[in-house]
Amino acid sequence: MKKDREDRAEDMVEMKSALEALSRSIARWTDAGDRFETGIPGLSLHTRDAPSEPISILYEPRICVVAQGAKRVLLGEETYVYDPHHFLITSVDLPTVVQVIEASPARPYLGLVLNLDLKELSQLMLDSNLPSPRQQQSSRGMATGEVTLPLVTAFQRLIDLMDNPEDIPILAPVIQREISYRLLVGDQGARFRQMATAGSQSQQIARAIHWLKSHFSQPLRIDDLAEKAHMSTSTFHHHFRAVTAMSPLQYQKWLRLSEARRLMLTENQDAADAAFKVGYESPSQFSREYRRLFGIPPLRDVMKLRRMAVVE
Repeated sequence: MKKDREDRAEDMVEMKSALEALSRSIARWTDAGDRFETGIPGLSLHTRDAPSEPISILYEPRICVVAQGAKRVLLGEETYVYDPHHFLITSVDLPTVVQVIEASPARPYLGLVLNLDLKELSQLMLDSNLPSPRQQQSSRGMATGEVTLPLVTAFQRLIDLMDNPEDIPILAPVIQREISYRLLVGDQGARFRQMATAGSQSQQIARAIHWLKSHFSQPLRIDDLAEKAHMSTSTFHHHFRAVTAMSPLQYQKWLRLSEARRLMLTENQDAADAAFKVGYESPSQFSREYRRLFGIPPLRDVMKLRRMAVVE
């Protein structure tokens, strides 16, 4: 029993040291800005020296790891918090509200995002005799999992490749494969396996989401969308909500309002033009739903975002 306590204490020291090393690496590469797109496909590094305002973001299939600080993600009515001991994964594109909740100049938020290659996950499952995953209860497309020492050290080696860019094409895929393996055999392994399995509910819903993202300005017919997912209408509606925590109509509404926000902010379109362009027939309905999602009317929201950009 004493030996077990000593082993646990040693593991905690090793994990603390590994997270500190990962923090230093992320801080080094993000010294010039809040976000750094690395030369490694799909890998970005992030930092903030203060808590952030909640912002709406579409989370693609990815794993998010925090070396220092913490972030909160709202998906529908659910809240997910991830920190140095918990990673966040998403298996399909999910509309979220995201906020850095722990950050300061002395201890800034330091994190990384790695987009997941579902084909790589699928191939690894075919090539390997993987042990059985731990039981998974939820079909939600977002979850938090335990950060392990092998996972942290693998990400550290991935970031270290940036010191020798000529090594990236050869060694990055090897390390990313190791990361995929760690995820497949970890506490969220069942979820990752469902993500990568052709014909799974997760992939069927992902197919419908892909169509929605490309046609969000068109009228939505649930029967047609269910057919694209190869499900009955009632089954599709149930599984869509189970994965995304919202209905297909709510998902479409988020896509429309977020695109309208982008049009007003980056292309200087007025609210009425943006509303019509994303599929609304009534500017007043657009304004009501915009305020419900973002908290303030369109014009005030865009002015606020522009002031924030100037300050930053």
